[in-house]
Amino acid sequence: MKISKIFKNGMIDNNTILSQLVGLCSVLAISSTLKNSVTMAAAVLIVTILSNFFISLLRKVIPSKIRIPIYIVIIATFVTIIDLVLHAYLPDMYKQLGLFIPLIVVNCMILARAESFASKNNVFYSIIDGLASGLGYAIAICALGFVRELIGAGSIWGNQIFHGASLFVLPPGAFIVLGIFVAIFNIYLLKKKKEEN
Repeated sequence: MKISKIFKNGMIDNNTILSQLVGLCSVLAISSTLKNSVTMAAAVLIVTILSNFFISLLRKVIPSKIRIPIYIVIIATFVTIIDLVLHAYLPDMYKQLGLFIPLIVVNCMILARAESFASKNNVFYSIIDGLASGLGYAIAICALGFVRELIGAGSIWGNQIFHGASLFVLPPGAFIVLGIFVAIFNIYLLKKKKEEN
C-alpha cells in the first residue's frame, strides 16, 4: 500500500466535504470565519488521527458484533478531551463553536474511516489515513471559511479589509460558496479522468 495513494484518496478522490458531501451541517454552520474553520479543522484532524490509531491498535480484540458502539466510544473520548481543552484554554472560541464540537462524535467521516480503513489496516497506515482524511477536511473547511469571511465580512482572521456582502456569512451564502467549490472540484475530477483515459 502506497502512502501517496492514501493521501490522494483522503485529500482529493474521497474528500469528505467536496466529494462525499458528508458532515455538512457543522461545515456550513462553522465556516463563516477562517478562525472558526481552523479550530474545527484542527479538532477533526486530531480526533480522526487518534481514533484511527486506537481503533487499528485494538482491531483484533474488538468483538465484531459491537464494533460500531466501541468506535463511537473511542471517538467520543477524544472529542470530550478536545472539548475540555477548548473550554479551558480557548473559552471565546468554545462559546462560538458551541454544540458543534460535541457533534464531531457523530461525524460520518470519522466513523467511516474507522470502519472502512482503521479496522482493517495496521496502525501506521491507519494514522496516515486519518491524517489524509483530516487534511482533506481541513483544506475544504478552511477554504470555505476564508472565502466566506473575505466576501461576507470583508475581513480575514477578523482584520477588516473592505465592506463585505453579508449574505455570505449567512446560511444561504454557505450553500452558495459550497456549491461553487463542489462544482469546481467536479470539473477538476472530470478533467483529470479525461487526461488519464
